[in-house]
Amino acid sequence: MSERKAQVWAGIDAGKGHHWAAVVDETGATLWSKKVDNDESAILTALGEILDLADEVHWAVDISGTASALLLALLAAHDQRAVYVPGRTVNRMSGAYRGEAKTDARDAYVIAETARHRSDFAAIDVPAQLAADLALLTAHRSDLVADRVRMINRLRDMLTGVFPSLERAFDYSSHKGALVLLTGYQTPAAIRRRGRARLAAWLANRSVRGADMVAATALEVADAQQTALPGEDVAAQIVADLATQILALDDRLKRIDKQISDAFRTHPQAEIIESLPGMGPILGAEFVVAAGDMSAYADGGHLASAAGLVPVPRDSGRRTGNLHRPKRYSRRLRRVFYLSAQTSMMREGPNRDFYLKKRGEGCKHVQAVIALARRRVGVLWALLRDERVFTSAPPVTQAA
Repeated sequence: MSERKAQVWAGIDAGKGHHWAAVVDETGATLWSKKVDNDESAILTALGEILDLADEVHWAVDISGTASALLLALLAAHDQRAVYVPGRTVNRMSGAYRGEAKTDARDAYVIAETARHRSDFAAIDVPAQLAADLALLTAHRSDLVADRVRMINRLRDMLTGVFPSLERAFDYSSHKGALVLLTGYQTPAAIRRRGRARLAAWLANRSVRGADMVAATALEVADAQQTALPGEDVAAQIVADLATQILALDDRLKRIDKQISDAFRTHPQAEIIESLPGMGPILGAEFVVAAGDMSAYADGGHLASAAGLVPVPRDSGRRTGNLHRPKRYSRRLRRVFYLSAQTSMMREGPNRDFYLKKRGEGCKHVQAVIALARRRVGVLWALLRDERVFTSAPPVTQAA
């Protein structure tokens, strides 16, 4: 312990309340292993003790999210870089060491040992202010969208139990007028008592488009159901409350979308990203967050591999050419390219032409969209490399 080493490997099993750090030398012997509270003073104390052990410290953590944000920021402030060791890798590597116990100390040791044996793990960079803002905003938006889907499903289920024909009459995920209707009228009897003219006027006063058509549809289905079902009054109150919450959530989503768009368009490459058909400010912001530093991708193939758009071979012996979908990739990055490809092929242009070409070759819809997404990855990578916006015409090659 008193002899200073040339280099050591520090593995950190990160957590919300505390971390566990373990340090090993070139032989795999444990030099330091302690519990560290997720607090600045505790982390700085542990950091100083570990840095005193060797001239060079290789850091590795198993979480790169909010739980380790303070830890990674303090490491960056002291010019220390950490690599990310996935939890799946830690779980599998644990079986290579003696014993079956699972503790934070053992996990930290396995992380350090894994980093000692492998040098191909991705480095973790503390995001810049803009990237951090976009990460928080897009994550918050995803949570709100998930809440909206859950509430709409709950509303439809509740409405089916008391007024099934009204539940089938509208698409509540996209019809604002139908949600406004449910804030005031949820049962057949209430709609019949109001009447078409007064119901249309009530909807029009609340800025509902096509108020007369919504009122006519509601009255038509109300006339078709004369029976009052058990629990109708309580269910009506719950439906009205859910509809009100969904409308309020829609307003919050509009504000978040504007905030994301304004923040994204301050990015130096926002114009290039948004010039690619199908890539709007929301998907562009998610791309910036999911992709991170573009210098980490040597070419478009590396970016496509990170998005899970490159098949992985599983060959053995004489069995060759077996290509399968990868298991380890960025789901968020794949979603960005898939959704943007699906949007771009709906309009006339080279994206739709390529999609139709793949369908003509016998590909199914999903296969054709994935093929288009893979092609677009290379295009976007080249655009960012050359610092130019997308154009339908290919660039003119100049003589050397």
